[in-house]
Amino acid sequence: MSPDVENAVAQPRTSERGAATRSSLLAAAREIFVSKGFAEAGVTDVVARADASVGSLYHHFSGKADLYLTLWEEFQARQTQRTKRAVRTSRADGESDPMRVFVGAARAYLDGCLEERELAALFLRGDGPPGFDVVMRDRLRVWAQRNAALFEDEPALVVVVTGALAAAVSEVVRSGDRALAEEVLAIIGQIRPATSATTPSNG
Repeated sequence: MSPDVENAVAQPRTSERGAATRSSLLAAAREIFVSKGFAEAGVTDVVARADASVGSLYHHFSGKADLYLTLWEEFQARQTQRTKRAVRTSRADGESDPMRVFVGAARAYLDGCLEERELAALFLRGDGPPGFDVVMRDRLRVWAQRNAALFEDEPALVVVVTGALAAAVSEVVRSGDRALAEEVLAIIGQIRPATSATTPSNG
């Protein structure tokens, strides 16, 4: 077998091993951050839990903050998939009311928070790397911009529903109360633009 062929055969194994190491480091970081908090957690705690070396951690991540931010980005990616799936399902079912579509997506987001409650709570408790609050604010702004596309020319409505859902996420994650989540969604679903609320009805 030529060296090139040997390398081609060996490469996937190396990549799989590297991916497995990366996954085990992230799983270990999640456990350590949840149990000890970001500030108290150390790189040595993570590698010990993952049964890995410090060198392997720095091969995949730049440090403790990078582990935390990667957990956050992967959680957000899963949440995005959940909400996009909900929007697609609503529209496939013939739903055209933007607020009902939004509530369906919001329910999927809250379900994800409850499904991964320990991780969601980790990001909400304020014990993250320096500057993480800015990252969260930026993500909320991007999310609000997506909502704006759903509620055309209704910037005030976007502010209200985005703020209401952000508060709901915080409370639902803290309490783990799915019934509260449904109550909040029912109230959000009744919110309408001020213009339609104040426009006199004909007749």
